[in-house]
Amino acid sequence: MKLYYADHFVLPLPEGHRFPMVKYARLRERLLASGQFDPSDFRVPDAASDEAILRAHDAGYLARVRDGELDKAEVRRIGFPWSAGMVERSRRSAGATLAACRTAIDEGCGVNLAGGTHHAHRDFGSGFCVFNDAAIAALAMRAEGRAQRIAVIDCDVHQGDGTASILATEADIFTCSLHGERNFPFRKQTSDLDIALPDDTADEAYLAALDTALDHVFGLFRPELVIYLAGADPYREDRLGRLSLSINGLASRDEKVLARCRTASVPVAVAMAGGYAHEIDDTVSIHVGTVLTAARLFA
Repeated sequence: MKLYYADHFVLPLPEGHRFPMVKYARLRERLLASGQFDPSDFRVPDAASDEAILRAHDAGYLARVRDGELDKAEVRRIGFPWSAGMVERSRRSAGATLAACRTAIDEGCGVNLAGGTHHAHRDFGSGFCVFNDAAIAALAMRAEGRAQRIAVIDCDVHQGDGTASILATEADIFTCSLHGERNFPFRKQTSDLDIALPDDTADEAYLAALDTALDHVFGLFRPELVIYLAGADPYREDRLGRLSLSINGLASRDEKVLARCRTASVPVAVAMAGGYAHEIDDTVSIHVGTVLTAARLFA
């Protein structure tokens, strides 16, 4: 299974910044040490082109990001200081989801070891998200004639507001978000299917809600491709989560989503999305579990 990474493209952050950038390199290290993958399975993606980005984003916004002309409010909303490294890393992360989708269509499953930047809207970034990789990839797969009916299954603890907004008028792209109802973003958008969960939702209730969502996606929409955002932040020890899933519960979540894709013979591209556990190794372990589950089911 091909694993696309861009952790060596550094996004410089000030000391004490709360985004756990180091998790991506640790994830790749753990997966390589697992013995389940050959070094050749790890691939560096091409950067997403302007053409690909502009299917999802406004030309003026792209130009301001590219040229370092974001104003202070825009930078604050994104949450990262602007740098050339930020731009390159964001392009590569979107490129990794593009590559994972193409690989999934050819081979069954592909993985972006980052991505899930679902708070980026058409004309602004937000919540540590510069370019919306799921929207970029979904629109690219249609433009390339690789898939027409595409579902974005977003299991990050925060609603995929940017994805919902960008793809709102795309009838053949189904957006599904399973998230905390009282969590960021506080102004929600309307996905094709939103399942908003109360604080402290634990494994049993979460997995029952997920079954409902999956029945809708696979039973009614019937996608030709799934983009799965496997956020680690529903974890009960996540600093930004507000839900109460265990690591085993998150493993069951991944099993359900990926097994439904496998059983239905629907290719799936997986992105890691968020994770802000008090112990960063917990976040990394959750992401490792997601990738190993995908590898086992799609071997």
